[in-house]
Amino acid sequence: MSLKIVVLAKQVPDTHNVGPDAMTPEGTINRAALPAIFNPDDLNALEQALRLKEQFPGSVISVVTMGLPKSAEVIREALYRGADKGYVVTDRPLGGADTLATSYTLAQAIKKIGDFDIILGGRQAIDGDTAQVGPQIAEKLGLPQITYAADIKVEGREVTVKRMLEDGYMTIKTETPCLITAIKELNTPRYM
Repeated sequence: MSLKIVVLAKQVPDTHNVGPDAMTPEGTINRAALPAIFNPDDLNALEQALRLKEQFPGSVISVVTMGLPKSAEVIREALYRGADKGYVVTDRPLGGADTLATSYTLAQAIKKIGDFDIILGGRQAIDGDTAQVGPQIAEKLGLPQITYAADIKVEGREVTVKRMLEDGYMTIKTETPCLITAIKELNTPRYM
């Protein structure tokens, strides 16, 4: 058995070394003043995809991102780590898109990519912290979704996820195709 996996990735500002020029006068992040990095939760999603690819030889990982043309850097990084394909969705009208526009655009891109078994994304992006894009994509594609995944097991078409709650964990089972969002407790991403 092999899997077709789509990983959602976002290039975000590195908020670890924030200086006085990190915010604009309007109160938004000054993206030009901060270096861009691969969103940390999305790296956990990519690592899970790579582990599934190792477990199921012949699996294919496609990574999709939406952003400025420079967001292709996260695609290159994903390819260096072991992904097979990468897609950048970019267009000036997408600048400043909210979660609704972002999820719609990414859902349309995933439809164009074609057949898939699992979509993996990070729980949330560190620049917005909304945790809405993954679930909204699942809704637009009519998929079952499991968020806050701390462990993922795949057997045939059945996917078992240990999902983090505020005061513990719950185990949820679903079938592919599905969408799952990852938390940092899921794994430790490998180096490029």
